[in-house]
Amino acid sequence: MRSNLLRISLLFLLFVQLSWAADKNLSDTHEFLLKNGLKLIVREDHRAPTVAHMVWYRAGSMDETNGRTGVAHVLEHMMFKGTDKVKAGEFSRLVAAVGGRENAFTSRDYTAYFQQVEKSKLEEVIKLEADRMSNLNFDDAEFLKEIQVVMEERRLRTEDNPSSLLNESLMATAFMSSPYRHPVVGWMNDLQNMSASDARDWYRSWYKPNNATVVIAGDVNAQQVLASVEKYYGAVATKDLPVRKPQIEPPQRGAKQVQVKAPADSAQLTMAWKAPRLEPGKLDEPDPYALELLTAVLDGYDNARLNRSLVKQEKVVNDVGVGYDMISRGPALFVISTTLAKGKTVDQVQASIRKAIDEIKQKGILESELKRIKVRILSEQIYKRDSIFGQAMEIGGTEMAGFSWRDIDYILERMQSITPEQVQAVAKKYLVDDHLTIAVLDPQARKSGAEGGKP
Repeated sequence: MRSNLLRISLLFLLFVQLSWAADKNLSDTHEFLLKNGLKLIVREDHRAPTVAHMVWYRAGSMDETNGRTGVAHVLEHMMFKGTDKVKAGEFSRLVAAVGGRENAFTSRDYTAYFQQVEKSKLEEVIKLEADRMSNLNFDDAEFLKEIQVVMEERRLRTEDNPSSLLNESLMATAFMSSPYRHPVVGWMNDLQNMSASDARDWYRSWYKPNNATVVIAGDVNAQQVLASVEKYYGAVATKDLPVRKPQIEPPQRGAKQVQVKAPADSAQLTMAWKAPRLEPGKLDEPDPYALELLTAVLDGYDNARLNRSLVKQEKVVNDVGVGYDMISRGPALFVISTTLAKGKTVDQVQASIRKAIDEIKQKGILESELKRIKVRILSEQIYKRDSIFGQAMEIGGTEMAGFSWRDIDYILERMQSITPEQVQAVAKKYLVDDHLTIAVLDPQARKSGAEGGKP
């Protein structure tokens, strides 16, 4: 009885804290739309004299065409190669000079750039970022140097990494039509044949204010931020964007399997099922929330079901992970990834995974088990909002998937209403062989230094 009362009290406390945070976020968050189509979202948080400035372009690898995969990521690199006013390499130096940090990242859904600076330096980074939104200017020589950097990045992170190779083959096998089948870094042949004009065309097509969202979080005044953003970003001309084709993934009609042979110490098994994602305008659909909670049931804490059964009890794997992207622009997969223990076979591991899933399908999950997971999700959300940068990331990622920052708290609230029966139902409905793609890493002996060294 005492432990139940403690759990209920903790849950109530977290709900109170979240409700306070939600009300505060709504009152301290401001959204503006500039005349040129740029969206500005300002989150005021005055706990520390710092600010995160981010610009998100709704253009990622899913917007690429065959033969030009990787160009979104390549352009991310080229954005640091200068404008008419700022020489190549100067952007990062100027941000560092005002005590800031900066970087960029590309995903399937978007490309984003950020700086985190002391609040009095905000206008300086706004000016720099707005300048390269419209005035990027790099020569062919800079491109030729940087494309070599990207190709080396692919070699190191993918071609020399068996886990990355396996994931790349999994995605290319699971999807037939969706551009999610292509790696964000691009296929090597496409990188080898990419030209500076490909990167410039990508920039001219997508890097426009009407395809961008600026997110600024920190110790700021929203109206003052708006004035600075209008001064610099507002001067950038709008432009028609390319037509985006739906590229809807056709229904899968049976299980798929792919094997990858690569130098590695251990075999790996990944099982991925097609699953629905949360869609804008359909926030009350229960299945995506139930799938998100199912990932936590299987792998959300140290003694979650797969870790307990596969790692601790049966000792068939060294590690196991479960992933599912509920919010994205493209189709979703529910993924279970494992690294096999020495002497264990893929068939043994697959049988153990299926046994754990079948137990949920047949017996369901406990109410107490789900409550524990919901408390963990709430607490993680509250801790995340202690970070100014984390708040900006959450807003930007949500907006890029087609949702509003206003939906964030409702999504979390909706997840709290999911029942054990709904979690059991999605396991039965989606974790079936007709939706399944299996990827197996067959480990090969590593070459000796004499045999495998680069010429």
